[in-house]
Amino acid sequence: MPKIGTKLRELRRRRDLGVRELAVRSGISHSTISLIERDKMSPSIDTLGAVLDALGTTLPGFFSDLQSSLPYTPFYRQEDLVEIGKADAISYRVVGFNYPNRQLLMLHETYAVGADTGEAFAHAAQEAGMVIRGAVEVSVGDQTKILQEGDGYYFDSRLPHRFRNVHDEKSEILSAITPPTY
Repeated sequence: MPKIGTKLRELRRRRDLGVRELAVRSGISHSTISLIERDKMSPSIDTLGAVLDALGTTLPGFFSDLQSSLPYTPFYRQEDLVEIGKADAISYRVVGFNYPNRQLLMLHETYAVGADTGEAFAHAAQEAGMVIRGAVEVSVGDQTKILQEGDGYYFDSRLPHRFRNVHDEKSEILSAITPPTY
């Protein structure tokens, strides 16, 4: 599977757009887009969604070539979970990536020490999750709380939100988003 940054750069070039023009259209800084395209930064799903929206496509369309190449099964081994993040900072591994007409995005999220999803972002969905390892600072709207192992959250994703690992080791979250953002 090609890396997200490589695919994003190809898509932008096919649309004959510069990085700065894409930044203006998406509301994402040109430096962030550049880092993502060079696979130096893992985009949050929200950030990638904003960039793809500015490019006139969707997350499902962006990942459709991979999705259509995988046979359907109701069971997923750990090694079968599709990585949509970048494993060295924030890893987003999708459960059920190839499920037809999926109505839910289920993620196993792993945050390296100090990893942060970046600027708070909003989208039309609902999110729920539980910290299964470590400690994660979750900000939703004007509220911020450090969640420990076993703690959970549920919020309307139209409120700006972000996640940051505040533990001295990697942290993990099991989360669900509906409707799926891709």
